Amino acid sequence: MSDKVINLDVKNDNLGRQVVDTVFRVHQELGAGLLESIYEECLAIALKKRNIQFRKQVSMPISYEGVDIPNAFKIDFIVEDSIILELKAVEKIIPVHEAQLLTYMKLSKIRTGFLINFNTKLIKDGIKRYRL
Repeated sequence: MSDKVINLDVKNDNLGRQVVDTVFRVHQELGAGLLESIYEECLAIALKKRNIQFRKQVSMPISYEGVDIPNAFKIDFIVEDSIILELKAVEKIIPVHEAQLLTYMKLSKIRTGFLINFNTKLIKDGIKRYRL
């Protein structure tokens, strides 16, 4: 069983590197200062060109006191059903942004996530990886 976990982590590490490289390319082309929605569309184009499978604006349900809430939250990107990308274009990442990603990861049972803030001079300063 531990071999499967290791293999999954290796797969996620390789995929994570591809995703980060794609984010770098988008930021290199566009720079900082645009709306999150623009980065989302451009990242989708870039991922598609690299043949990386993804879904964007994925509605996730929750249940509260026995009542299902079908569109409780939306995940910006789920990449190959194994990595969540939460995009931001803000002056500064604050704890609520991290909590948002961690909540998405817990509720979706996806163990790897990236919080990406495109509003940085150097995109390496705007990417943070999380693992559950």
